Amino acid sequence: QVHLVEFGGGLVQAGGSLRLSCTASGRTFGGYAMGWFRQAPGKEREFVAAISWSGSTYYVDFVKGRFTISRDNAKTRVYLQMNSLKPEDTAVYYCAAVYAVDSPPIATPSRWDYWGQGTQVTVSS
Repeated sequence: QVHLVEFGGGLVQAGGSLRLSCTASGRTFGGYAMGWFRQAPGKEREFVAAISWSGSTYYVDFVKGRFTISRDNAKTRVYLQMNSLKPEDTAVYYCAAVYAVDSPPIATPSRWDYWGQGTQVTVSS
C-alpha cells in the first residue's frame, strides 16, 4: 500500500517562509510525477506545483517566483519551499503522486493516483 506523508506545515506571518516535505513509501515510484495541491475552506482543491520524473517543474501562476518544488535523488521525497507567504496561501496542502510518462495532469486532481493526508499552512497578516 502506498503512503504519502507530509511534514512542515504550521503558522507563519505574512512574508515568512515554510518548507513542506512529503515522503513516499510502499512501492517503487519509477515514472511517477509528484506534486502539491492545496484546499482552502469553502474552495475546491487546486494545483500548486509539480515535478515530473525527469525533473521538469510546473507551477500555478500565483506561486511562481515564490514557491520552489524539488525532489531528492531517490525520487521518493518531494519538497515545497514557500517564500514570501501571503494570507491567501492559507490552506491545507496535499502531496500527490501520479504515473505520468509525459506531463503530469496538473489541471485534473482526480487523475492523480495517490494522496497524502494534508498539512495545514496558516499565514497570518
